[in-house]
Amino acid sequence: MGFDLTAQQREAQETYRAFVAELILARADQWDRDQALPPELFQALGARRYLAPSVPAEFGGLGMDMQHYGLFSEEIGRGCQSVRNLLGVQGMVAHALLRFGSRGQKEQWLPRIASGETVAAFALTEPSIGSDAANVTTQAARTDAGYLLNGVKKWISFGMKAGIFLVIAQSGGGASAFLVERGTPGFSTSPIADLLGLRASMLGELRFDNCEIPAANRVGKEGIGFAWIANTALDYGRYSTACGSVGLAQACLDASQLYSRERRQFGVPIREHQLVRQMLTNMRADTQAARLLCYQAGYLRDRGSPDAIQATLIAKYFASTHVARAATDAVQIHGAQGIGYGYSVQRYMRDAKVMEIIEGTTQIQQLFID
Repeated sequence: MGFDLTAQQREAQETYRAFVAELILARADQWDRDQALPPELFQALGARRYLAPSVPAEFGGLGMDMQHYGLFSEEIGRGCQSVRNLLGVQGMVAHALLRFGSRGQKEQWLPRIASGETVAAFALTEPSIGSDAANVTTQAARTDAGYLLNGVKKWISFGMKAGIFLVIAQSGGGASAFLVERGTPGFSTSPIADLLGLRASMLGELRFDNCEIPAANRVGKEGIGFAWIANTALDYGRYSTACGSVGLAQACLDASQLYSRERRQFGVPIREHQLVRQMLTNMRADTQAARLLCYQAGYLRDRGSPDAIQATLIAKYFASTHVARAATDAVQIHGAQGIGYGYSVQRYMRDAKVMEIIEGTTQIQQLFID
């Protein structure tokens, strides 16, 4: 199997790259400092149906296949990981609904997510529950009208912006999934600020205090909330994160190549020094290797291959660990300039570390890859 892009894929890639150049690249550092994405960006993404582009056209999306979505995620990730995270989360919730939601849930929420009318969030992680996500402690008790939710979720991307939340809670002897709308009595959010990376992802802590929702808000059957619904979302998120990591690694390489040509020490550009050249070579080779792993994962996902899940795990593991090294080297190449706000590599380094944690830590990937 080859990995040459088709003419259509290359054309699409150029379209995504132009979008990033026009609306993201020059603003990403400021969004990082503001710790928020601006309303006009949500509007621009929604107008192009970029928020959840792989949603089928019948529900307002573009019906984008996974290979195109991988290229899209790479280009967005090259510009801003918080924007890539936004798109990843929208896709996670949308695909969980596509696979397990009722017809009514799909018709009500998918067009809103695709258009940006409603931002979605995936609420799995809790203050004391991260990697052990199957054992969440948030409870959903049955009532005559539906369910009563009690508990806390933490580190929820776009928890301060979202209007609809896909919440994993214990119910009926196992984890189940529920849709909770902002404004539901007993539901509240509070901001989480000053993170290491992905600072514009508008994270929130969610609280459910006798929050009552109708039975129609349960997604799928009771007891399949983690093994099926959450894992479907996480698998999609891992692919987005892997491809986004490739984009971030490419940004590190581009910045390092440019700076190493301009910066002179001992009478020559620093790229002429062997140890700097070594870092650049490793960065380029491993970025291309990570890209090819993502291409393979997208190819297998589009074909419904049973090997797609393993391929995605491997791609996420390799790409996220590589970008952490690449970003560290990018800062090293920039020297003192790399640790200030004058160059974006300090943001790249902070964001890169987060790639090793979200959608399953590096160690979790190592446990699941065989």
